[in-house]
Amino acid sequence: MTHTLFADDGLTDFSVAYPAKAAPVRHQLHDHPLFALPALAALAERLPASHVEQSLGNLKVDQDPSGVRQADLSPGEIVRTIATNGCWMVLKKVDVDPDYAGLIDACLAEIAPVTSLMTGPYRRREAFIFLSAPGSVTPFHMDPEHNILLQIAGSKTMRVYPAGDDEIVPQQVHEAFHRGGSHRNMRHDPSFDAKARDFAMGPGDAVYVPVKAPHWVQNGPVPSISFSITWRSGLSDGEARLHRVNQRMRALGVEPGVPGANPGMDAAKIAGHRMVKSAAANVKRALGKGSDRAAY
Repeated sequence: MTHTLFADDGLTDFSVAYPAKAAPVRHQLHDHPLFALPALAALAERLPASHVEQSLGNLKVDQDPSGVRQADLSPGEIVRTIATNGCWMVLKKVDVDPDYAGLIDACLAEIAPVTSLMTGPYRRREAFIFLSAPGSVTPFHMDPEHNILLQIAGSKTMRVYPAGDDEIVPQQVHEAFHRGGSHRNMRHDPSFDAKARDFAMGPGDAVYVPVKAPHWVQNGPVPSISFSITWRSGLSDGEARLHRVNQRMRALGVEPGVPGANPGMDAAKIAGHRMVKSAAANVKRALGKGSDRAAY
């Protein structure tokens, strides 16, 4: 199959690894005009405020969220001066913009022969753009989606840890993660690094990061621009629902059991959660209440 956005041989490792393991990918988007700084500055200025997150980038891998400081600059200024301002920025859910929506749709169409076979149709497709000043660190965290991070400009090293390792992320942390309300940064122990895989990334490189595979990123000596395409699936949806049910059980004093130990029970919890949430959504619709989703 001939690809337009991904290199023809750039999805080989991804095809073998998806959806369980991290893998390198090669792409051809590093010269795309939508990622030029003037275009990104204009995008940052027209996005809703809730879709723009920024901080100073001199963070620790195990960063306490209370110690994160923001720059006193406008979103457009941060983009235009990223080489010297010491900032880290993410433009969230840029697929609300038609041009960037077309780009994520084209990317997902090219990998669909792999993803649809393994995890079914796409759900909740979203795109993010990261800008990092030289030397910036993205602290240790995990994300709820399947993700391919494409390096557009500059260099960085992404250290990815295996998903589902209880020594790295205990079940109670998974449950709190899906309950919401807590910061994404997590506790990091240097002993975890023995299980990690490092991906050195330059323009044209990308990495597939499985659902909730913990990772952190060290930026190189020049400004970095990265494009993240993300999607949910039946697999990620079920995993999230299971942890939400388990968290509720634990809050009621019932030990929920280890996910995967009893697949039949896991499936029953997921089905029950889906049924309850579907009924609640139907009631909201009947009352005329929408389900507008802000960027997270």
